[in-house]
Amino acid sequence: MSRQPLIAPSLLSADFARIADEVARVADADWLHVDVMDAHFVPNLTLGLPVVEAIQQVSPVPLDCHLMIENPERWAPGYAEAGSRNVTVHAEACTDPRAVARDIRAAGALAGLAIKPGTPLEDHLDVLADFDTLLVMSVEPGFGGQSFIADVLPKVRRARELVDAGELTLLVEIDGGINADTIEQAAEAGVDMFVAGSAVYGADDPARAIAALRAQAAAAMRG
Repeated sequence: MSRQPLIAPSLLSADFARIADEVARVADADWLHVDVMDAHFVPNLTLGLPVVEAIQQVSPVPLDCHLMIENPERWAPGYAEAGSRNVTVHAEACTDPRAVARDIRAAGALAGLAIKPGTPLEDHLDVLADFDTLLVMSVEPGFGGQSFIADVLPKVRRARELVDAGELTLLVEIDGGINADTIEQAAEAGVDMFVAGSAVYGADDPARAIAALRAQAAAAMRG
C-alpha cells in the first residue's frame, strides 16, 4: 500500500500577532500543528484552549493539537470538544494513557501519543493499539528551531514495521527539525505526517514550501 506524505506546519513558528492571517497562509497543508505548552511539563508557555477554539474557527485545515502539559487527563478532552482533528498527549505525562485515549476519542477527535527523543518506544507498545497517531519527537519538546535528532529514527522504523505488519493501525508523525535537509530520511524511515515549523513559516511562500516538502517526502517513500 502506497503512503501519501502529510504536511502539518507548526504554528509555533508563525507570527502570533497575526494568527488568523498565519493560519490562512497554510491552507494547502494537511493539518495545522498547534503546540500547547504549560511551562511545567516543558519550560515554555504558549497558548491554551481559548486560543485553540479561536484558531479552530478560522483554520482552513484540521487542527493537530500537541499537548506538552502536565495532567493531560484533565485537559485533553476539551481540545477534542473544541473540534481538533487530532489531540496528542505525552506518554511521559500520562498516568493512564488508555483512559486519556478513550476520553479524547469519545469527545470526537483522533488520539495521539507523543514520546520524547530519549523515551523508548518499547515501553509504550502495549498501549499504542488504543491510539490513532504516534508522534515521535525529533527534538526535545519546548522550543521551535532546534536541530533534528536522527537517533530517533529507529523508533520510527519499528513503528512502521508494526503498522505494515497489521499489528498497529496508526499514523506515524514526527516533530522537530523537519526541513528540506531532513524530511527524506524521516520519510524513508516510515513517517506519514511531517510537522514543519520554520521550514514552512520561514519561507517567502509557505504554499510552495509545503508542496516542495511533500514532493521530497513522496519521492523518498517511493525510493
